[in-house]
Amino acid sequence: MMFRHIKKFVKLFFLFVLGMISVTMGNQKALATADQSNGSSATGFNYQVMLPENQTDSSLGYYDLAMNPSQQQVISMTLTNPGEEAIRVGLKLNAAKTNNNGVIEYNRPDIENDPSLQFDFNQIVSVPETIDLAAGETKQLDISIQMPETAYDGVIAGGLTMQRIVDETEGSDSEAGSYVNNKYAYAVSILLREGNNDLQPDLQFNKAYAGQQNYRNTIFVSFSNIVATYVNNLTVDAQITAEGSNEVLWETRRTTMRMAPNSFIDFPISMAGSQMEPGQYTAHVNAYIGDRKWEWHENFEISEKEANEYNERDAGLVQERGIDWRLIATIVIGFIALVGIIFFIVTRRKNKKKKLAKKSKKKS
Repeated sequence: MMFRHIKKFVKLFFLFVLGMISVTMGNQKALATADQSNGSSATGFNYQVMLPENQTDSSLGYYDLAMNPSQQQVISMTLTNPGEEAIRVGLKLNAAKTNNNGVIEYNRPDIENDPSLQFDFNQIVSVPETIDLAAGETKQLDISIQMPETAYDGVIAGGLTMQRIVDETEGSDSEAGSYVNNKYAYAVSILLREGNNDLQPDLQFNKAYAGQQNYRNTIFVSFSNIVATYVNNLTVDAQITAEGSNEVLWETRRTTMRMAPNSFIDFPISMAGSQMEPGQYTAHVNAYIGDRKWEWHENFEISEKEANEYNERDAGLVQERGIDWRLIATIVIGFIALVGIIFFIVTRRKNKKKKLAKKSKKKS
């Protein structure tokens, strides 16, 4: 009888585990389905750029303006709401930045300005924070420009991001336990040029340091384009060695990258799933733009604190650690304890039944 009880308990235990796995997989499937539906939403409005006389190229769909010191100008675009409900559009200005992949961003306020940036786009251009559009309405949006008094050669680059402001509860499904809030935006570049000189980019090394990208251990080399002109067709070869060694530990090569004027890039060098070790290292970096080349060899340190912190957070290393034996041991001990309790209860009941049977025999 005791064996039947234990067998029943083990069966229920495994059914419980399988049930938990099924619930987890079901939740993951629901989330994946929700993510896949993000592409079906629209911005809710349209826009059209109205190019002024000082536009340098009328074939462009964005502003590229020839400007002068202290010049004041208002440029415009039209926004149209083709829907049947009134909407509000949020407006944000951002200086052009360069992301880690060598792509120019016009809507990344989280990336800091480079120290070489002389004039901040956000202090030169201004727009209202929002614009309201009634159903079917077309409205003109004015963008104000106040150029610095100091003359410069090159381009001040930035962009206007336009995004419909949506109620946070829109698109939610409380009964299904899911929440999908799609956000789409337009970004229009605004380039402000002074001077007619053909400027050449110049790259300057900043630092090398340890970090993470997408929860994977990574070494970053940071360098800047310190000239007010765009960088095109940038190629970077980067290797990491231990200081004083010629053995390449990790390396990355990337081509056809771009950089915004007066911006920096934190170029990532994947550690390819390696555990980060504290110590002294050297970054060897070659950057090419056409027939021009920059070469840097810079030492840096990974501290023990950094190595421990990033190794703990590296998703690949967590997977490679395999089975968590501490967790397994806890489960096994708990399981044995439960079996022991059941064994004790079943044995006690069995003994009671034997005693009752003996008493009944004596009475009879």
